[in-house]
Amino acid sequence: MATDSMMFVFLNACIINNFVLSSFLGICPFLGVSGKLSTAWNMGLATTFVMFVSSLCAYGINLLLIEFQLEFLRLICYIAVIASAVQLVEMTLKKFSPVLFRALGIFLPLITTNCAILGLALFQTFREYNFLQSVAYSLGAGAGFTLALILMAGLRERLQLSDVPNVSQGAAMSLMLAGLLSLSFMGFAGLGN
Repeated sequence: MATDSMMFVFLNACIINNFVLSSFLGICPFLGVSGKLSTAWNMGLATTFVMFVSSLCAYGINLLLIEFQLEFLRLICYIAVIASAVQLVEMTLKKFSPVLFRALGIFLPLITTNCAILGLALFQTFREYNFLQSVAYSLGAGAGFTLALILMAGLRERLQLSDVPNVSQGAAMSLMLAGLLSLSFMGFAGLGN
């Protein structure tokens, strides 16, 4: 995997193996915050930032742990880095955009437990990406996460203007839309390794 180009790594994380629609990681914010386009966009940006910071730190931590033969501490170190990055985002939003902070609600601190972010750190470590590939992978994963949120939010906003039968409104419709989006992204599965 160390020979993959940065563009392939980016597209692989963004579209081919999208964390939400192909790997089914990060479903909680995908279903919970995708009610409005503006909220989905901002949550996607916040998650992308946390993914980027976590990826860079995970790369450095992994090198350090390998040097001292402490690989068994990898998971706990990654979780601590992710929690710290989320706290940084949360404090920044609370200070500079209290309206957005309230709009994201409980889903903002829940980025800490977003399995897509931990999966990003673990996947890049096990694929043995170098520094630039790790950057491309994190940005691609963040872009893919944001893309999935925006697609879902756009569909849900359009459905609010439609006449939907009572039996399929609410959570049922959201799950059907998520399934259809996932099926459409599975069409890209043949493009990756």
